[in-house]
Amino acid sequence: MSEHREHTKTPARHFACGRVVPDCEFTVSAPTEEELLKKVAGHAAQAHGITEITPELVSQVRAAIETR
Repeated sequence: MSEHREHTKTPARHFACGRVVPDCEFTVSAPTEEELLKKVAGHAAQAHGITEITPELVSQVRAAIETR
């Protein structure tokens, strides 16, 4: 007989770029906000040409982060 263990899933942080940049369909998840922000910064540079991350932009991104 095999032992069945219930795994507790750690909530992930999720971001949908379209909540900050209209019509952008990029979404990303990460286990921590820090990792998520790094991924979002990479996307912002590559897809939107944003190389300077202003405090205002960080505030907008943080406001759009969901925990799932």
